[in-house]
Amino acid sequence: MANERRATRALGTILKKGEQKIGGLTSIGGIEITADTIDVTTLDSDGGYREFIGSFKDAGEVALEGYFRPEDQGQMAMQDSLDEGQPEEYSIEFPTEPKATWKFTGVVTGFRVGDAEVDGNIAFGATIKVSGKPVLEITTTQG
Repeated sequence: MANERRATRALGTILKKGEQKIGGLTSIGGIEITADTIDVTTLDSDGGYREFIGSFKDAGEVALEGYFRPEDQGQMAMQDSLDEGQPEEYSIEFPTEPKATWKFTGVVTGFRVGDAEVDGNIAFGATIKVSGKPVLEITTTQG
């Protein structure tokens, strides 16, 4: 099977704050990098079209959703991080081959526990604002 391509299930994807796993997650938002632009249009721009160059980039936010687990130290650490307001190291590890991991620095900007419904579990949620440049590491195993 030469160059067979297939999708990978998300089951097994984990988020870590430093080395601490955040448990009980049902959804980890992806990193989406966007770039601002600077208008460099001049009176002699070709054909009357605006011209642009790239400017600052923004890696957005990582939204977390899951089930509240008061015994999970990772979930509780998210509230501490919100209170402290300092950038910390995070990683999103995907169950792929080769191994893919987003590594980034982020600041927790949201923490939520609640959303209790008759037919549901008690919800947990958090938001991490990415600070600086995230790095997508691809690691191949030698064998």
